[in-house]
Amino acid sequence: MSDARDKALPSKLTGWRRVVKATGYSLAGLAAGWREPAFRQEALLALVLVPAAFWLGQSWTETVLLLTVTALVLVTELLNTAVEAVVDRIGPEWHAQSKRAKDIGSAAVLLCLVLCGGVWLSALLRWASLHLL
Repeated sequence: MSDARDKALPSKLTGWRRVVKATGYSLAGLAAGWREPAFRQEALLALVLVPAAFWLGQSWTETVLLLTVTALVLVTELLNTAVEAVVDRIGPEWHAQSKRAKDIGSAAVLLCLVLCGGVWLSALLRWASLHLL
């Protein structure tokens, strides 16, 4: 016997149709992220850092590490934006748990920025010691 809730659920897509739909959702998420000033600033910085990683990296491993920490900042910012959107969806009133969720998301972004800055700084110092000293 079928439950009434089953009728409300759309049929699950499979194969390439699912991939195409999922890609559309992901692109919509990137567009939503782009509308956030913090993500936009970090994405524009990444446009400078990605080519710089290929120039600065002294090895394939170092280049990949520079690219990875740069991408990690963008990913974390998108996740933080998602947390903020969900919290805001729950309601506009102030709540300690809402503040806590937003603060934790912000802390995750901060840690990624510090990690990214540290990796880039160490690569720059290594490059400078090899080429300027």
